[in-house]
Amino acid sequence: MEEKKKFVHPYIPNSVPEIKAKMLKEIGVKDIDSLYEDIPESLKFKGELNLPKPMLSEYALERHVMQILAKNQTCQENLSFLGGDCWQHHVPAICDEVNRRSEFLTAYAGEPYEDHGRFQSLFEYASMMGELLEMDVVNVPTYDWGQAASTAIRMAGRITSRNEILIAKSISPDRLKIISNYCNPVVSIKLVEYDLKTGQLDLDDLQAKISSKTAGIYFENPSHLGTIDGQGQIISDIAHKNGALCIVGTDPISLGVLTPPINYGADIVCGDVQSLGIHMQYGGGLAGYIATRDEEQYVMEYPSRLFGITHTSVEGEWGFGDVTYERTSFHDRVDGKEFIGTCSALWGITAGVYLALAGPQGMQELGQLILQKSQYAMKRLSEIKGVKIPFPNSPHFKEFVVDFKESNKTVKQVNKSLLKKGIFGGKDISAEFQELGNCAVYCITEIHTMEDIDRLVQALDECLNKEK
Repeated sequence: MEEKKKFVHPYIPNSVPEIKAKMLKEIGVKDIDSLYEDIPESLKFKGELNLPKPMLSEYALERHVMQILAKNQTCQENLSFLGGDCWQHHVPAICDEVNRRSEFLTAYAGEPYEDHGRFQSLFEYASMMGELLEMDVVNVPTYDWGQAASTAIRMAGRITSRNEILIAKSISPDRLKIISNYCNPVVSIKLVEYDLKTGQLDLDDLQAKISSKTAGIYFENPSHLGTIDGQGQIISDIAHKNGALCIVGTDPISLGVLTPPINYGADIVCGDVQSLGIHMQYGGGLAGYIATRDEEQYVMEYPSRLFGITHTSVEGEWGFGDVTYERTSFHDRVDGKEFIGTCSALWGITAGVYLALAGPQGMQELGQLILQKSQYAMKRLSEIKGVKIPFPNSPHFKEFVVDFKESNKTVKQVNKSLLKKGIFGGKDISAEFQELGNCAVYCITEIHTMEDIDRLVQALDECLNKEK
């Protein structure tokens, strides 16, 4: 009988039998199964995966993938009001132009002597972020806000030698999951309630839960629900009185009009620079920042890279490079405080371009524009029968909660109706914030015109009150 020809999968590198045999011989292993012998047999899949047959030509595969991608609906062909951690802002063309330059796009782990441009651009980014935040030290961006907040909390734990953190319950649920995973088992988490009438932190619950074990208090301002908490100084005073640190998460684009957290007692500030010239992307376009005062107890607890400026041997010439590199896991893989791998430095350069382009006046005008448009949207939406805006007496920035409980329709039903009209409704938070009821987080930015908001109002009115 003719021997069955072995199949070589076109998508799997080095799957040719002869090549696999050479590789196994090189590492001294008899067969592939030997590499997985530590895995219990009960956990091994014995059958065949139900996968479609591979397409052998590159063109056929590309066409197939493009047909799948064509099913996506994006914010380019639809009007989007989605809120929640990733926002649609205007991205100036120069941001894309600079971050696509080869010296930035491909400059991986370069050192000062071979990569002057990238180091200087990141120093300039950190300087402008420091000016916006009114803080002295800003790190090279890490993965996203979730990791930035997690690292800020871990820093607080090391600084205070304590192992508990209090977190406002109004935090983004996704971010809370990241923090819980990243901080376990070093730091334990306690959630502090928020006022259902105002959306602000419940100070009585905070007082009841803070203790000598508390390393810090973390809250976001504006919150995930869009509310601005005016109790920042009181919260930080409570933290400091109990020997804890105050950690605040904030969207940097709000700081053109809102008070920087350091001015109401924050010790560590963190957030994401996605709003500063970075496109919305599925799984990307996020970059977390951390900022502190220029004090040794804070600087030495950063696990990520910090770039500084110094004189060189040539008069009038400056050099840019790492500050206290020995504290990072790049320097010490074994005893580093936290392991930090490849980060989002390219997005830091992009955010730096955006900040340089906008300038202080531009950031202020931008913040005012977002405030005005979001207030207009809240007012118009509250006039629709079946719609209610929670926390009506609290100030908001960019995002706000919309409650559809009185309409007797779920957020899912509303969003499905809106999508038929070419509109992405708000992010459904009904399951995550059950205490708020049938709610969604809507977002208004500088890209939304009055006509866009009026179109949303009309579409929602039709969905709730005219459709059968």
